[in-house]
Amino acid sequence: MTDFIPILRFVALSDVHYTNEHSIERERMAKALQIANRIADEHPTYKGFDALCVVGDFANRGTDTQFLAFKQTLNEGLREGTKAILSVASHEFGSGGPVGAYSRLRRYFGQAPDVHEVINGYHFISVSPSHGTGFNQEKQDWTAEQLAIAAADHPQRPIFFCQHPHVTDTVYGGINWGEDDLNRIFMQYPQVINFSGHSHAPINDPRSIHQDHFTCFGCGTLSYFENDEFDKYYGTHPPEPQQSQAAQMLIVEADAEGRVRVTPYDIITDQPFLPPWEIDSAWEPESYLYTNAKRRTAALPPYFPEGAAMRYENGELTFDQAVARTDYVNDYRVKIRHKGVIVRQLALWSHYYVIPMPETVSLPLEGLTPGEEYAVEIIARGFWDNVSDNKLTGKFIAT
Repeated sequence: MTDFIPILRFVALSDVHYTNEHSIERERMAKALQIANRIADEHPTYKGFDALCVVGDFANRGTDTQFLAFKQTLNEGLREGTKAILSVASHEFGSGGPVGAYSRLRRYFGQAPDVHEVINGYHFISVSPSHGTGFNQEKQDWTAEQLAIAAADHPQRPIFFCQHPHVTDTVYGGINWGEDDLNRIFMQYPQVINFSGHSHAPINDPRSIHQDHFTCFGCGTLSYFENDEFDKYYGTHPPEPQQSQAAQMLIVEADAEGRVRVTPYDIITDQPFLPPWEIDSAWEPESYLYTNAKRRTAALPPYFPEGAAMRYENGELTFDQAVARTDYVNDYRVKIRHKGVIVRQLALWSHYYVIPMPETVSLPLEGLTPGEEYAVEIIARGFWDNVSDNKLTGKFIAT
């Protein structure tokens, strides 16, 4: 949008998982800050990098060493004028529980576990769990009070709210890694734009933005992926090498009219995954573009292009990726038949969460009878029950 001129820019990310020893996560975090600074410098009209919102689990076990290492990265990478807004959660609680994590947050970063800041006219609220990933009555009361203050200040302007766990049954990852303690409070404020983590679910998954009563974003991870689907033959963790190719963040901009643009960004390859998501009237649910119903209606089926093929070698089936008309291909459903009867039924991801996506997908086929012929049928699926309108088929002799 050519008339969108930001007056605010911040980065939201989650689940960095610093360990006591030097690790790839430290390098990825430093690179994230370098990228954010460069993007600010290169913008034609607005050079600000105003805030860094880290929604928990920046430390893997919450030790002093990990807190100090993360502080060093911020000291080296954040410029004067960039506000760090941090929350602690389950992993920071690993050394001394919430009391220990709160104490380290105050000691090393000078920040309370729950904060309310106003930056360039926009309200930022961040709340840390009281236990594990849950929020007790005191936290709920504080949240309600702060949201009331922010809404009274400017009813038609987004409120940026951060907490570690997803709001249950909102963004992708919110089924297995969500909490509903604050949901009844958020429901009263459609202008809330919520940022959360905990799941390690990829943020370029289109389900990582959710709009219904208010707007939610998942913030991904800089450590390793875990997906919120339980039907894949390798479980919820993608196979290597894709699983550990996880370094994603959200770049968020807002203008003077309260419009917001959110870009999911891949830190490893230093490029955006998708065009920005656009939220022009966060306070008005009827304006939401990213409801599940709207996206299911608009989603087009993927397809296997002419010439797509499969091959079977050394007990492994490999096939060409389908082409997505909407978003990406999410996964594939594979059926193996022997003499017309299904003997294997498997599901696997397309590995859409890495750049570049691999051109082929492979899976091992175990327990087949050597020398026997098997028939294969593969369909591709998007994220909105949009199934490919053709199938990839073939036959092979098991070895």
